Amino acid sequence: MTQPKDDAYEPPSYEAPSYGPPSYEARPPSRDDWRLVLIMAAFIAAYAVVGVRLGMVALSQPSEPRLAQSEAAPPVRGAIVDRQGRTLAANLPAWSLYVHPDEVRDPAATAAALAPIFDDLDATEIERRIRASRRFAWVKRPVTPRQKQAILDLVPAQPALKFGRRDMRVYPAGRMAAHVLGQVRAESERVMSAQLVGNSGIEMALEDALGDPSSLAEPVALSLDLAVQSALTEVLAEGIAHNAALRGSAVVMDVQTGEIPALVSLPDFDPNARVRRADLKGGAANPRFNQPVKGVYELGSVFKVLTAAIALETGVAGPDTLIETGTPVVYRGSRIRDLYRMPAKMPVTDIVRRSSNIGSARLAMRVGTPRFRDYLDRLGLLEPTGLELPEARSARPLKPSRWTDLSTMTISFGHGLSVSPLHLVSAYATLANGGRRVTPSLLKGGRPLGERVFSERTSADMMAILRAVVERGTGRRTDVAGYEIGGKTG
Repeated sequence: MTQPKDDAYEPPSYEAPSYGPPSYEARPPSRDDWRLVLIMAAFIAAYAVVGVRLGMVALSQPSEPRLAQSEAAPPVRGAIVDRQGRTLAANLPAWSLYVHPDEVRDPAATAAALAPIFDDLDATEIERRIRASRRFAWVKRPVTPRQKQAILDLVPAQPALKFGRRDMRVYPAGRMAAHVLGQVRAESERVMSAQLVGNSGIEMALEDALGDPSSLAEPVALSLDLAVQSALTEVLAEGIAHNAALRGSAVVMDVQTGEIPALVSLPDFDPNARVRRADLKGGAANPRFNQPVKGVYELGSVFKVLTAAIALETGVAGPDTLIETGTPVVYRGSRIRDLYRMPAKMPVTDIVRRSSNIGSARLAMRVGTPRFRDYLDRLGLLEPTGLELPEARSARPLKPSRWTDLSTMTISFGHGLSVSPLHLVSAYATLANGGRRVTPSLLKGGRPLGERVFSERTSADMMAILRAVVERGTGRRTDVAGYEIGGKTG
């Protein structure tokens, strides 16, 4: 059979491949391409930062690697001045010497090299401090500029010696007014800073004001006058030496404001010296004990002035009223006498002028125990004085647990009630200013007068009696020509 021919069929055609350069059409970049670019840029930036940092380190001065670079700036503390603006306490730049003990090659040699620089440290103590810790040890705080320079001269041979920058508290007047000013201690100590906090005196009492950065522009002004303080210190020291006494205290007060221009307690101390624990022991025998503020004593015959004033104020007697003084007072087996024989009767003025225990006891019994105690309370003699010192808060008068008539009689001439000298000064100031109660103050400007305790007539009469004590009584040695001095021996 023959197959029919298909006219529609055509054999496929073949085209030889071309070997010329290929052609590409444009396409958008993929996400993977961008990631590669970002990674490369990050590496370049990181290497650039490292390179810049290495360059800065190479150009900078060497620094102590163990000190934290985030040390706070040295804290500040307000200044204290007297009423004339003279500086009593201020801050000065200072340094503290320390070591990293594991860097000290020869502690004994280092201690021996440092010992001649310090007056208060020997080689043994310095070596003990260096060996006290393995990582960090204070050697001396603070260090004076001269001492620092002497230590710097040793540094090439002693590279382990290092300094911390901080402020130190200084008292330009030295021992003058040390009991008033007190001292500070360092808290939150770091290598480059320490917080100064008051631990006694005005430094402690006014901590909020002195440590407040917002109030540093104005110094704290005290009522003290350095000239008066210096004169009173000199006179008191002479009195102690003349009488071969162990201690002494004195206070000067403005009777109208309660301001205290001078307050002295001897022996005293140097507030610029670092406080040691041993310095805080010893009670009243310690030179740091503030006798006129903190000490409470039976003050003796000086109380007779107050007894006479209370008698005048209550109307039971006047300056010329005669009181029996020739015979002892006998009360339930107790006998009250005078040091020497007195006239049979004496006026109130002479009871004070000649200092009669018998006369004072009989005056107090005329007043009566309830009224007598009430007046002592109104004078502030049965409670702390309120002075702006922490030491004053602990000076609580020692009064009888059971206040009897006999207590009233003995207290009338100064026995049976223990108060501080400042209590007595405040009571006398109340008498001297016309009869308004005085609150003592160490701040410039003082405090307003309080309630009226005595009339102006009683005040005037008592000033005349106190003048008589000095003119022709037991206080004749204190009379000074040209001055109307009044007083009472005790």
